[in-house]
Amino acid sequence: MYESFYKLQGKPFRLSPDSRFFFESEGHRRAIAYLRYGLEQREGFIVITGGIGTGKTTLVDMLFKMLPKEQLVAAKLVTTQLESEDLLRMVSASFGLPHEQMSKTALLKGLEAFFQEKANRGQRVLLVIDEAQNIPKRSLEELRMLSNIEMDGAPVLQIFLLGQEEFMAVMQSPDMEQLRQRVIATYQLKALKPEETPNYIEHRLRHVGWDNDPAFAAGTYDEIHAYTGGVPRRLNTFCDRLLLYAYLEEVHTITPEHVHAVARELLGETGRPRQVVAAVSTRPAQWEEDVTGRLSALEKRLDEIEDAMVIERALTRGD
Repeated sequence: MYESFYKLQGKPFRLSPDSRFFFESEGHRRAIAYLRYGLEQREGFIVITGGIGTGKTTLVDMLFKMLPKEQLVAAKLVTTQLESEDLLRMVSASFGLPHEQMSKTALLKGLEAFFQEKANRGQRVLLVIDEAQNIPKRSLEELRMLSNIEMDGAPVLQIFLLGQEEFMAVMQSPDMEQLRQRVIATYQLKALKPEETPNYIEHRLRHVGWDNDPAFAAGTYDEIHAYTGGVPRRLNTFCDRLLLYAYLEEVHTITPEHVHAVARELLGETGRPRQVVAAVSTRPAQWEEDVTGRLSALEKRLDEIEDAMVIERALTRGD
């Protein structure tokens, strides 16, 4: 709809991860540096955590594009609540190995043979596990045991764990000491800073042929950041709706007033009562997510609630 009105070549704010739109914020640049450092070490675990929508999946997609395919065989696994044997089955499937109706012993032998084959070719194996906060501790221990496998005295499997912020609490528990000793670097991915938000928005717009139409009036970017907290996924949701609103209003300059109108629309759609958040801080840029222990089946709804809280706080600030 709004694409043709503003002569854009596509949708700039899709929710699905797309490495073509990757924006190298300071946090993402440092996270990639940690991942590359981990690759150079050729062993152990790298742990990257971050809140919902901070761009962990896009980060992995970018990493995969950088990998030297002739030297490294990589696979990605998005986990659910998998017990150790099921996790081994999923790891085997990620590398294209037989896994159906196989015992744990057979799965381990198959993986070891795979590692040996790659080592004979001078290749290493990388396993990237997303949503690591969902992995039971017994399964994390199984991963640690897998990472111990060596060929000719050298490790052949390296594991990157990406998870939401609560995963660090799991890692700090006393029974995770052996796994912690294998972690060579950790990094927490945070939301964009206020000064990065304009660059993020314009970066995505330029990828679809934006030529300053629509323009953004003074103060507009600040208000967008206030309503979204600088979280990339929220920015995408909000800016997509903002462009739709501007198109329906047939305007070519987006102002803070347009931002406030969209915020009120989105808040109304979530059905979150205003009085629930009446007493919270009115400084949304300082807001930190305080909902922990989320179940993956409720993630979408919780996203809506969190978005509503950020918007409500900003609206309170502007009242």
